[in-house]
Amino acid sequence: MSEAMLKRFLISCALLASAGLVQAQDAAAATGAVPTWLVLGDSLSAAYGIPQSRGWVALLQQRLSERGYRARVVNASVSGETTAGGLARLPALLAQHKPALVLVELGGNDGLRALPVAKLRDNLDRIAMLASKAGARPVIFEMLLPPNYGADYAQQFAASFALVARHHGAPLVPFLLAPIATDPAAFQDDGIHPLATSEPKILDAVWPHLEPLARP
Repeated sequence: MSEAMLKRFLISCALLASAGLVQAQDAAAATGAVPTWLVLGDSLSAAYGIPQSRGWVALLQQRLSERGYRARVVNASVSGETTAGGLARLPALLAQHKPALVLVELGGNDGLRALPVAKLRDNLDRIAMLASKAGARPVIFEMLLPPNYGADYAQQFAASFALVARHHGAPLVPFLLAPIATDPAAFQDDGIHPLATSEPKILDAVWPHLEPLARP
């Protein structure tokens, strides 16, 4: 075999090996070898008003990768989403992504619209049940309301998340905005959505509750 022929042969082998590696990686992902984390949230997770790449969900994927955790984060969050909307969309998302975890960051818009707490709780319960039946572990994110919604309503609203988490044996992640809630300068002009510079603080706050879920 001439030197030129040998080079062509080696190049062909390298290309075949590369193609085989890509196919193997695709197959591994398809069979769930890389767990999928599905984030079912509202504008707080959809990176409203800022580049999506700077939102806490994108930063979560980045940190998981940097720390060597094999997980693929799918952000299925929609601005303005309610628990009813998330519940309606969930079956198709479960079928499409087959997640290992479903991070449920919903309820804020229910509260802002003063929707019945019983309906909020029922929707969250059904979301967790659907996730569990699909083989995914639900993770419930706590949500709080300002006191101007009435003490009774705000207390019942806040208690709903812990109740659902306890009922399903699901992890409960504390209020997403807790690390910045008392700092008006951490928010956009609407006073509701965080600035891009605040998103790392949000991730730092939820990370201790999410990292254990990434461990084998």
